[in-house]
Amino acid sequence: MTEQAKSNVCVGVISGAHGVRGEVKVTAFTETPESLTAYGPLHDKTGNRIFDLKIVRVTQKHVIARIDGVDDRAAAGAQRGVELYVARDRLPVPEDGTWYHSDLEGLAAYLPDGDLVGRVVKVQNYGAGDLLEIDPEAGGATILIPFSREHVPDVDVKGGRIVVKPMPEESPDD
Repeated sequence: MTEQAKSNVCVGVISGAHGVRGEVKVTAFTETPESLTAYGPLHDKTGNRIFDLKIVRVTQKHVIARIDGVDDRAAAGAQRGVELYVARDRLPVPEDGTWYHSDLEGLAAYLPDGDLVGRVVKVQNYGAGDLLEIDPEAGGATILIPFSREHVPDVDVKGGRIVVKPMPEESPDD
């Protein structure tokens, strides 16, 4: 991962349109959804597009927001999937035992016995908690591992590595 990418942190993603007046639903990755805009200007992954985002309200699942220049449902829908980033130096330093997703991406993943599994390519969340998506060293499909103390007992960001305990594979007879 490039230093430029590491200097930015994804704080949310636009998940779709809300209503007919151009509001968007944003899934916030901040500790509190209300703080999505508290760290300064938001931009896309490339840094080329700046978002003037105004929070309208917070629901149980999303932040409902308006983006300057987005005035109808079609324009809002076109924003779906856009990740929102903020400069890393604007965020608070994480507490011990916590990390930003961007800190984990690129780390080498090892088994407890020292065998290299692969590299963390992304942190996913489909609603039931964070999952580390690992690109296996041996090739093939990526592996998803729950990001829990049970399955990831050691995280060493400075050392560039994590230890993972993959979930046992289910046999076809199960």
